[in-house]
Amino acid sequence: MSTAPLSTPRAARARALLGQLSDMDLRLLQVFKSVVECGGMAAAELELNIGTSTLSRHMKDLETRLGMVLCRRGRAGFALTPEGHQVYEATLQLLGGVDLFRSRIDDIHARMGGNLEIAVFDKTAGNPEARIHQALRLFHLQAPDVNLQLHVSSINAIERGLMDGRFHIGIIPAHRSSASLVYRDLFGENMLLYCAPGHALFGGDHAALDWEALRRYPFAGLGYHSPNMELSHQVRLARQATGFDQESIATLILSGCFLGFLPDHYARSFVEQGQMQAVRPELFHYHCQFVALWRLSPAPSRVAQAFIDCLQQTHSVA
Repeated sequence: MSTAPLSTPRAARARALLGQLSDMDLRLLQVFKSVVECGGMAAAELELNIGTSTLSRHMKDLETRLGMVLCRRGRAGFALTPEGHQVYEATLQLLGGVDLFRSRIDDIHARMGGNLEIAVFDKTAGNPEARIHQALRLFHLQAPDVNLQLHVSSINAIERGLMDGRFHIGIIPAHRSSASLVYRDLFGENMLLYCAPGHALFGGDHAALDWEALRRYPFAGLGYHSPNMELSHQVRLARQATGFDQESIATLILSGCFLGFLPDHYARSFVEQGQMQAVRPELFHYHCQFVALWRLSPAPSRVAQAFIDCLQQTHSVA
């Protein structure tokens, strides 16, 4: 009589997908990605043009294939399980690799198609020096069959997305260099310090203010490595509130409790409406240089290189 241990149903399920990745598995993972990014079945139904019952069946099929529960869905709303979070991250890496493979095949056939994933730091559209929209137009005229996917995200998220293949090209403020990425200068941005009604400095005389005096006031800064964080550490500002994009910094400033830096083009409408005031802009300012960046290896696909060329062409000095 054999004494070999029997495989448990859970172990069998855990092995189900390994080594057997099919087109259907990729389709299920794409559905899962959309459901996560839309925040639930109802929104994904509109995005994918698939009925809720079909979506639910696809999700159940994927969970069966993987042998784990990926999300909770019900009256309490949609939420990923801890395993679901890990599968989502792995899905982004896998689908990014599939897109890269397709791009390479298109390169072999000397055609430009598929998806181009571009990630941009927030509030760049209003910068008069940014010509990203012109680059997009020029690129679309050259490669009308490419499906453009434009994301807005934080600096760190864009860098991580480039490293794991989710994004092909990023556009961020220059703040540090990685040997794994290639950087090209594009345009600049002027950052000024602002306060709002209710703040002690609003409407006052700022002529005597210097960096040392500024440390007495609560400061709202970005919560990740950036030119904003570098400056606040350098001059030792008292950060008592943290934001993770320009919109959150603007909201904190508007509370009247905090000082904060914003792009002058973005803050202009608040200033014109009397909701913000720049604090001694000739002293309290810094410059951001925006760069395009992409992975050093593998080299950009033909599609990605075409868009890089368009970015450099539209931002070149006349």
